Amino acid sequence: MPPVFDAERSPVVGPSKPRLFKVLGPGLITGASDDDPSGIATYSQAGALFGFGLLWTMLLCYPLMAAVQEISARIGRTTGRGLAGNIIRHYPPAVVYAFVALLFSANIINIGANLGAMGDAVALLVGGPRLAYVIAFGVACTLMEVFMRYTKYVAVLKWLTVVLFSYIATLFVVHVPWNEVAKGLLVPKLSSDHAYWETIVAIFGTTISPYLFFWQASQEVEDIHEIPRREPLLDKPSQAPAAEERIRLDTLVGMAFSNVVAISIIITVGATLHPAGITDIQSSAQAAEALKPIGGSLAFALFAIGIIGTGLLSIPVLAGSAAYALGEAVKCKVGLSLEPMEGRAFYGMIATATLIGILINFSGLNPIKALYYSAVINGLVAVPIIAIMMLIAADGNIMGRFKIGGWLYSLGWATAVIMALAAAAMSIDFL
Repeated sequence: MPPVFDAERSPVVGPSKPRLFKVLGPGLITGASDDDPSGIATYSQAGALFGFGLLWTMLLCYPLMAAVQEISARIGRTTGRGLAGNIIRHYPPAVVYAFVALLFSANIINIGANLGAMGDAVALLVGGPRLAYVIAFGVACTLMEVFMRYTKYVAVLKWLTVVLFSYIATLFVVHVPWNEVAKGLLVPKLSSDHAYWETIVAIFGTTISPYLFFWQASQEVEDIHEIPRREPLLDKPSQAPAAEERIRLDTLVGMAFSNVVAISIIITVGATLHPAGITDIQSSAQAAEALKPIGGSLAFALFAIGIIGTGLLSIPVLAGSAAYALGEAVKCKVGLSLEPMEGRAFYGMIATATLIGILINFSGLNPIKALYYSAVINGLVAVPIIAIMMLIAADGNIMGRFKIGGWLYSLGWATAVIMALAAAAMSIDFL
């Protein structure tokens, strides 16, 4: 049997060495899935309401989200367990169940809204019945997660990240006042407006979202099981230098890609819809439709194609992260590498979450409004989850000699504090 490629043991550069794309994995997929249709809706709303005025939040988010995602990945790689698996072993079950319930509920709302946005996007592009597309996308995503071999499935997710370049391409087909963009990026402007702080919390909630923590940690655990020679760092400390270097590179690139795409969306909408007085964007598909008469057919098509592609990427991540968290909390077998019958409980959770997401689109409820507020809720819930994650990461009894310290430790706690302050500012203004 030929040796299996292990990115941790191979340099990134050199004529005969693997390319960067092969080294990237959980961090790239996590970062790209962060720009799901719900995230697109949030960034579009920010651009429509405030133009380029909130671009500075994305620069602030980058080091924070990169630090938190690296910490979650290192917890999984070090211990061989996901976040929920670690929390359930060291904290009261009620704490875990509360977090998992909130995560599962928010993820289902996101799945429903993302499926609806994908259905809307296809209907806008080619016509036809929106709900039929919703069902088709939900079924297809579930079948791929259950029946496709894990290594092939991960390869599909990695290639789906390419579709996000459509949002970067959109910048070149609309007129952008780059001097104003630079000002919005580099010069923060604060406001006492409740909508301003609510939007900031929503941006934090969709950018630094709890489901991303659970997903990336769990994918590191999956790779331990699937890639020969990899073992939890607690059992094989000699693997630590290469593993930590790979995780950092993977996470930095993945989160940078996520932020560039988010910035592109805010700029596109801020340069087109905001000056036209279109300030109420409730879905990513609505943003694409509103863009057509202002930015042109090409901008509209690129925006709509991006919605479909990133939805195909994010729905499995949303359903999978919910199933990982719930499965680890109730101590059942979890993992996309499990055979369908072996992992029937885990795959049943994925199917259930996706099915409820489909049904939301038939219920007459408005998942889009719920979606925006779920981003706000995510921003609030992320604070205690990050706090517990930091306690785990810095605990020598859990992480051994690989406990987190230094600037990474400081950035992790800074993330929790900044998100808490933003939520407090929103709450005080609301009261």
